[in-house]
Amino acid sequence: MAEYIYIAGTNAELIKLFPLMKELDGTFIHTGQHDLSSLSNHFKIKDPDIVLSDPPKSRTSKFMGNTAKALLWNIRMVKKLTGLLKERRPDAFICHGDTMSTAAASIAAKRAGIKGVHVEAGLRSFSIKEPFPEEISRRIADKNCTILFAPSKIAGKNLEGYKNKQVFVAGNTVVDSAMEALKKGRKIKIPKEEYAILSFHRHENLKSRQRMKRIVEIVEGISIPIYFFAHDNTIHYLKKYGLWRRINKKVNAVQFADYVPFIKWLSGSRLLLTDGGSIQEESLIFKKPCFLLRERTERVAGLKTGLNFLTRFDVEFTKKKIEEVLRPDWSAPDFKNPYGEPGAGRRIADLIRKNSA
Repeated sequence: MAEYIYIAGTNAELIKLFPLMKELDGTFIHTGQHDLSSLSNHFKIKDPDIVLSDPPKSRTSKFMGNTAKALLWNIRMVKKLTGLLKERRPDAFICHGDTMSTAAASIAAKRAGIKGVHVEAGLRSFSIKEPFPEEISRRIADKNCTILFAPSKIAGKNLEGYKNKQVFVAGNTVVDSAMEALKKGRKIKIPKEEYAILSFHRHENLKSRQRMKRIVEIVEGISIPIYFFAHDNTIHYLKKYGLWRRINKKVNAVQFADYVPFIKWLSGSRLLLTDGGSIQEESLIFKKPCFLLRERTERVAGLKTGLNFLTRFDVEFTKKKIEEVLRPDWSAPDFKNPYGEPGAGRRIADLIRKNSA
């Protein structure tokens, strides 16, 4: 009987692995980057079979911008995972996305001579600084894994130069995850009036006082109520730069929400401002205008829909575009979701069974 091993360290990874785990049973390894207990409870995911390090108690990643600590942790993960894979010899070792856990898993698979599977392969911003370190992690994973599942045609094209790889464009499992979360959160109460959602936490933004100041200026120009789903480290840097009081006058600051309630809030919003990754994809599922607080994005397919807007921190451009979107006569453009239809978990599971034997 075939054996499969999944690895996840962050909530984002588990959110997108969940549809695949439903279809393809396997051993679940948790590296400990985030506390996954709340998410596991929402989705009724089994507890990890193996935990490699103690997860943090806060919602912020355990490294909080400490590069040296993160690098040391990553080296230890590679060593632990390599030994475990050499002992277990699974038919496939499945990782997802662009986290440090993903990079460590792919390196360990290569060293152990195990078939590595990278779900959500091929996304590229073509700048190792934007986003950092995610762009580096996904390049490492694509290089070391042998089966690559691209979420869109554009991502698939980015993998055309990779030799000796099995590349499949199978869609994005986030479609399944988001719809399941919306179903589970149907009784959650959200505001009846129009509102915007704000969420940002990228390393390259938090480390730049100028970028943070421009984000606050953009927020100050929005005419509808704003609900700020704030990460611990985002609040930390806003206070450090003397911007917390200023933004706090404009927004309704709320505690960072778990995935199910956040999806409910997103589904009822008028627009969102974010520097996140997966949220760009979720905005397309629910047809919500999404303003990207970034210089670059690896999810280029979303920009072609006319619903995702790359701000490049241009305050005046962003304010004008938001005003346009908020006009009563504005409506979302017609488009085909570049990340595919529901069922990616099932499609990927079938392909793994077929190609890992």
